[in-house]
Amino acid sequence: MLRSLTGYFSNDLAIDLGTANTLIYMHNKGIVLDEPSVVAIHNDAPSNKKSILAVGLEAKKMLGRTPGSIQAIRPMKDGVIADFTVTEQMLKQFIKKVTPNRFFTASPRIVICVPCGSTQVERRAIKDSALAAGARRVELIEETMAAAIGAGLPVEEPTGSMVVDIGGGTTEVGVISLGGVVYSNSVRVGGDKFDEAIINYIRRNYGMLIGEATAEEIKKTIGSAFPGAEVKEMEVKGRNLAEGIPRAFTVSSNEILEALTEPLNQIVSAVKIALEQTPPELGADIADKGMVLTGGGALLKDIDRLLAEETGLPVFIAEEPLTCVVRGSGKSLEKMDKVGTIFTSVP
Repeated sequence: MLRSLTGYFSNDLAIDLGTANTLIYMHNKGIVLDEPSVVAIHNDAPSNKKSILAVGLEAKKMLGRTPGSIQAIRPMKDGVIADFTVTEQMLKQFIKKVTPNRFFTASPRIVICVPCGSTQVERRAIKDSALAAGARRVELIEETMAAAIGAGLPVEEPTGSMVVDIGGGTTEVGVISLGGVVYSNSVRVGGDKFDEAIINYIRRNYGMLIGEATAEEIKKTIGSAFPGAEVKEMEVKGRNLAEGIPRAFTVSSNEILEALTEPLNQIVSAVKIALEQTPPELGADIADKGMVLTGGGALLKDIDRLLAEETGLPVFIAEEPLTCVVRGSGKSLEKMDKVGTIFTSVP
């Protein structure tokens, strides 16, 4: 009786706690929050006290623009928690944003995605931070499984489905059949590594220093994973390292392609290793149906073409790749009371 009452008053949540963005899905409501995983902290020098100034979008605007007393940080690195206390506070603030202020609100049950390459210690840290943020019960689901469910793949059927989830911090490659993960691998390459590669290329070839936000803008505007017929150009502003003065310069899409070659090769290599490790029967299914790309990295121009050329398999980009993982986690909320293989256990 009590369980059904708390179930009525609580709002079950699915959280995609990503390196770049945190998305929250609420049962019966869909996606209710999509904000950057950034926290702005105010350091009070005399008392040495730290307080949360802003989280999400508001905090992201402060990245690289803060005075000495304010620090804008990203508490998630490579899909796992880099700063436990700050992550806990960020989760609390996000949960508070989406939970209605009723007189009586039960603590929510939460499903959180974890990278398949994360250790038991890292998984425990994610689970503990969600419990400390006010969750009644926490289940963890591997990102590849959540992405496959969100992309509408037949995960429960005895057929092989391959998903490549390119996130901000990691790229997850998984093969799924009969509601379980047959093969999964995680490489710590994603959108952040793309930005880093662009920053390093421009520093090396132009002697200019640009910030993360500018590198991300370049990637979105003229970034490409495969040589195209049309060469695009973009004017960029940065600081000249020799003169120490801000300058404007122009970069082309071919140069950005060259800059992204190394991280893209690591993703291609991870996909090829996954195909080598897949059992032959499931491999035959994948040869038939191809693989599905999800995550923000799937939006990089022609990345599907690159993987198709390198593997010889059909490659499809999922509908709304950015929200695939959180939508898949949201669908798994209905399975929380059923004993199944889709959730991952933490001792």
